[in-house]
Amino acid sequence: MLHSPRLTQLALTIALVVGAPLAVAAEPAKAAKPAAVPATEVTAKAPLPLEELRTFAEVMDRIKAAYVEPVDDKTLLENAIKGMLSNLDPHSAYLGPEDFQELQESTSGEFGGLGIEVGQEDGMIKVVSPIDDTPASRAGVQAGDLIVKINGAPTRGQTMTEAVDKMRGKIGEKITLTLVRDGGNPFDVTLARAVIQVKSVKSQLLESGYGYIRITQFQVKTGEEVGKALAKLRKDNGKKLRGLVLDLRNNPGGVLQAAVEVADHFLTKGLIVYTKGRIANSELRFTADPADASEGVPLVVLINGGSASASEIVAGALQDQKRAVLMGTDSFGKGSVQTVLPLANDRALKLTTALYYTPNGRSIQAQGIVPDIEVRPAKLTTDASDNDTFKEADLQGHLGNGNGGADRPTGSSGKRTERPQDSDYQLSQALSLLKGLNVTKGD
Repeated sequence: MLHSPRLTQLALTIALVVGAPLAVAAEPAKAAKPAAVPATEVTAKAPLPLEELRTFAEVMDRIKAAYVEPVDDKTLLENAIKGMLSNLDPHSAYLGPEDFQELQESTSGEFGGLGIEVGQEDGMIKVVSPIDDTPASRAGVQAGDLIVKINGAPTRGQTMTEAVDKMRGKIGEKITLTLVRDGGNPFDVTLARAVIQVKSVKSQLLESGYGYIRITQFQVKTGEEVGKALAKLRKDNGKKLRGLVLDLRNNPGGVLQAAVEVADHFLTKGLIVYTKGRIANSELRFTADPADASEGVPLVVLINGGSASASEIVAGALQDQKRAVLMGTDSFGKGSVQTVLPLANDRALKLTTALYYTPNGRSIQAQGIVPDIEVRPAKLTTDASDNDTFKEADLQGHLGNGNGGADRPTGSSGKRTERPQDSDYQLSQALSLLKGLNVTKGD
């Protein structure tokens, strides 16, 4: 039987850990609405479940006494905390120092590293591309180089994650990579880690008048990057765009504020998104300002089952405001907001604190966004017979065009440069829709 003084001490310790956050969480709600009694305050004042706490302490004591291997108190308590959060919902979690740092890096887009995008090929770590203006690019690392050693340790047999973790680290520290290029002899390159900024936005002109913006995830600077991308597309086109595709496919989400900023680039008024939770500071409303970075250009937004959270906020706002045509397949359906609450010792709590709603009051949770036009992925192939067609202009002695102009025989169009829409069916359909809209407007 568990000794009584030990039980009392454990119960008091657990009560402090569990009870204190509830009391703190209740304060903002109480200050905002003095007449109401928030649910969190009721919970904080409720008597502690002593029977359950006794069971918890007894289980912990039995594990320590009888488990096949010794387990320390710290490990057991950390696992208990993880268990508390894992059974709330799929997105609440306890973050240890490494997980917390990784989350901060993913949302900020900055980390200490070398500036190399890597992949894996035949069990080897391969450089996909060096990022411009980083230690790797300045040292002459090239796409296709094989990284065979990191600080003298062979990379064969390592996962890509393990290799990346070794290349990332403290800014300023030096690291030596052993590379093989084009099947030649291995050579060493010594680099010093620096702050690497990963851009979440890519853009280009699909063809004259039609732009394309791809957002891979929503980071702190994503809104700013989209603004710059719009300006660059307009400059590259030489005049106002005739249409734009915003690609949010397989975008897992990210920072709420970044999603609001992106939507605001395309909206001039009205609600973008609002959130509702149990405490006062979880109830937020975001509205658009009058500025229009997109100049009202016709817009198609691509979504699919991998478009989640912040992606759905943007897609839902543009759909409800009738600003864009949504095309693709149903989105993921993550309509909850997580707040990261830093704890002691570089740890944090990622806790679901609210649900978000589109301007029309739709909750996307577990339902997702349904596109206006469903277009499923398909493989595009080029029909080689198109180039073999025999035309009037190929006939010997054919008449010239009465209105003037050069003949257009078979093959006169020449070889066309490969474009993204040539191998992406959903993107090609989005571009076709934009062209159709301009035809009907008479542009």
